[in-house]
Amino acid sequence: MTADRCGDDLPEAAQPGAGEVTATVIVDAPAERVFAALLAWERQSDWIPFTRVRVVEGDGREGSLVEALTALGPTEIRDEMRVVRVDEPYEIGVVHCGSLLRGPGVLRCTPLARDRTQVVWHEWFHLPGGAAGRVAWPVIWPGSKLGLTRALRRFGRLVEQGRLP
Repeated sequence: MTADRCGDDLPEAAQPGAGEVTATVIVDAPAERVFAALLAWERQSDWIPFTRVRVVEGDGREGSLVEALTALGPTEIRDEMRVVRVDEPYEIGVVHCGSLLRGPGVLRCTPLARDRTQVVWHEWFHLPGGAAGRVAWPVIWPGSKLGLTRALRRFGRLVEQGRLP
C-alpha cells in the first residue's frame, strides 16, 4: 500500500465500522511509561503473537504510517494504519486503511492511583464481505476479543517487568 492511497482513502476508512472490539487491562506502572511502551510500534512484536510491526513512514507519531504483518503458517494479514492523533500520555488514535482491515482504533491510557494505568484498546472495523461479513462477525468477534485481551495482558506484564518500552 502506498501512503497516497491511505491518505486519499482516510476519511472513508476513519468512519467507525460495525465490527467493534474492546480490551482493557490495568498496568502497575505510571501512564507516561505505559504510553511510551504503546508508542514503541516495533516492540508490539513482543506482545502481539505472530506479528511484526514497523513504521513505514514518519517517526511513529501523528501522520506516520505503521504496518503490522501477522503470519500464521502460509496465511498473512497486512494491517496498515495511519497515526491520526497522539495526545501524550493519554491517547493514540489510528485509522486502519488497508484493503482488508479498515476503520478507526484508539489506545487510551488513564492514570489511576498508586502509579497504575488503565489501558483501553478499542477498534471499530469495517466488516468485509457485505451481508456475509455482518453474519460472520458474531462468530469471529469472540476470537478477536480474546486475542486482543491476551495481547494487552502480555503488554501489561512486559511493562511491569521493565521489558517495555
